[in-house]
Order: sequence, then C-alpha cells, then structure tokens
Amino acid sequence: MRKLFLFTLLTLTYIGHSQEDNENNFWDNVRFGGGFGLGFGNNTTNIAVLPSAIYEFNESVALGVNLGYQYAKRGDVKSNVYSAGILSFYNPIYEIQLSAEFEQLFVNSTFGTLKESYNYPSLYLGGAYQLSNGFAIGLRYDVLFDRNKSIYASAFSPIVRIFF
Repeated sequence: MRKLFLFTLLTLTYIGHSQEDNENNFWDNVRFGGGFGLGFGNNTTNIAVLPSAIYEFNESVALGVNLGYQYAKRGDVKSNVYSAGILSFYNPIYEIQLSAEFEQLFVNSTFGTLKESYNYPSLYLGGAYQLSNGFAIGLRYDVLFDRNKSIYASAFSPIVRIFF
C-alpha cells in the first residue's frame, strides 16, 4: 500500500511540475467519469457506484484514480465492498483502448449472524473499443483472480466506461 501511495504521489508531482513547462491548464486535461450499476432479481440486489478521474497526458496516454462502493444481497448474504485504484489507458489509435487497472478491494460480508471482513488486490488488463465522446466498451481480465476471495464469479468482466 505504501508503494501505491508513493507511486500516486510521484505521478501527481510529475503532472503538476509538467504543467509549469507549457501553457495548458492542468484541468483542461482532466476527465471525470466512471460507472454505475443496478441489478435486481429473484431475491437479489446489486448496486455499484464507481467514480473515476483521469489525466490525459496526450491523445494516447492517460492515468487516473478511482473509488468504488458496491452493495450486494442474495438471500441471507449481504456484502459491502469499498475499493480504491489506479487506472492507466493507452490508445494506439483512437478507437482502441488498452488498459491496466490496479484495485484494492475491502469486503465486509454477513451471512445470518456470521461476519467476515477481508481485503484483496485485483490487477485488470483489458481492451476496449472507444466510441466518440469518451465512451468505451470491452473486456478485462483479473490476473490476480482468487476464486476464494473475489466477489466475482470469473476473472473476466465487461468494460463499460465513459469520461467527460
């Protein structure tokens, strides 16, 4: 966690320093976005809020951070998941977006009267097709996937993201 903090601090220092060398305003290159999800089914509820912010160094490279909250309930099982992460995007051409995302998840689950709290890391590598206006859709793979800890059933998950 210290390495993650140090990396983020150095990156933000570099970004701030690089802005002194040109006429661009730092905030002109910052994009906000993320994801939101709702799912309801037979005795099942899922809610997710995942805001993100990225800094576009140029048309091909972007780096950012995200925070997240997910709530899931299925029968007697309830989970609250908090997360924080670092995002990186590379666009070899505008339409193709390659990504690497590191995320630390903090899980609090209850099953009846039993309670469990733990955390685990995820490292997603993905590819997406980017449409106009910062909307991208694709697929990512968690290379650190652990079936015993993950809140997901598979290491593969869809990418649906938008940045303004």
